Amino acid sequence: MPAPLSAEYLKEEIQHRPGVYQLYVDDELVYVGKASKSLRDRLDVHRKKISGRVNISLEQVGFVCLYVDEDLDAAAPEKLLIKRYRAKGEAPWNTMGFGNKDPGRNRDKTLVKAKHFDARYPINTGLTVDGLTPGKQTLGPVLTAAKSALPYTFRFLTMPKSKVPHTSLRDVPVTVPDTKMDTVSFLRFVLESLPDGWQATELPGYVILYPDFEDLASATRYWRATNGSVEPFEGQGRLDEKGEVADQDDEDD
Repeated sequence: MPAPLSAEYLKEEIQHRPGVYQLYVDDELVYVGKASKSLRDRLDVHRKKISGRVNISLEQVGFVCLYVDEDLDAAAPEKLLIKRYRAKGEAPWNTMGFGNKDPGRNRDKTLVKAKHFDARYPINTGLTVDGLTPGKQTLGPVLTAAKSALPYTFRFLTMPKSKVPHTSLRDVPVTVPDTKMDTVSFLRFVLESLPDGWQATELPGYVILYPDFEDLASATRYWRATNGSVEPFEGQGRLDEKGEVADQDDEDD
């Protein structure tokens, strides 16, 4: 029977050993993956990712796993399992980009496919950004703490770029309030500390912060530092209705 994908269960019951695993949503098999080093760490990555999404909750998700001897590459049994379940029309998340990590700056402009995991389960920007230390400090450590705390990718440019005049994020003085901030409030707080020209963008699967005003095809919301204030904008939020996401093996841990 699938076990709960909870932090407590993973810590108490799952070892730091290589192996393969299967994820279930409402007892339906949705994903097959591998961990070449630590099943506990890999499953915890998935737990964190799912916890930051809408249209799904961790209470719906369970898993089974199998340890693999260290001299046997976990990729081999993973491929066998994927082949078996794909032939039966199961494990749909294996072709939805679920195991993908940060797609990188060059992919920000691409249309997200309607069948992608991020389109079906977009990020929850209403979550509280934990781990922030209140008081006067520089922005660099604040951004690093938020990046570690958020259950989805938060990418930002830290070094100056010659063609866009702006200040390096590391040295900007800020005063973090002694109140809880969700992701949207946090992004506005950061932009209020920066000069004009910076933009925070919410995409289906992650948020970014760059010194460029860009309209991205699949962006759902923007916040721009302009004329000394932060202006919100609604994004187009378009999706690519054609084709499937390329089949992907689970990324290594």
